[in-house]
Amino acid sequence: MAITKATLADVPQLNVLINGAYRGEESKKGWTTETDLVGGIRIDEPMLVDYLNNDAITILKYTTGNAQIIGTIYLEVKGDKLYLGMFSVSPTLQNGGVGRALIEEAEVVAKQLGLHTISMTVIRSRKELVGWYERRGYTFTGEIQPFHEHGRFGSPKELIELIVMEKAV
Repeated sequence: MAITKATLADVPQLNVLINGAYRGEESKKGWTTETDLVGGIRIDEPMLVDYLNNDAITILKYTTGNAQIIGTIYLEVKGDKLYLGMFSVSPTLQNGGVGRALIEEAEVVAKQLGLHTISMTVIRSRKELVGWYERRGYTFTGEIQPFHEHGRFGSPKELIELIVMEKAV
């Protein structure tokens, strides 16, 4: 198994993995589903292509020996911080160390880029997810943001607030 940078050739697999991890029936097999909170898709192929063509963005993929992508993480340089998002692990393979390996690799990337802080937003009501990040050294900054109003990442089924969490690396 390996963690490498995703390429344009990975877009179809990434699209299926990310949407399956966040939304729909497949996502309910894991513990990180948003399907009861947000409707619609999480991402589409054109958005992934845009991300991969942006020099400030890196998408890492975790692949098995047969080149199946089972995990991914989005990294974007934002000022003096590395923003982490779209963190996805195949729902049937969660709790197997894939997520931990990806987040550790994100910290390596931050250091390679000379960035000393990783930042992310997490749905405030997702206490188990917030706790998972806290156990990895991320802390709530006190900043709260509204869920994305443009609908690009789905339509909230209830009021959703995002908390900003950070870790010094």
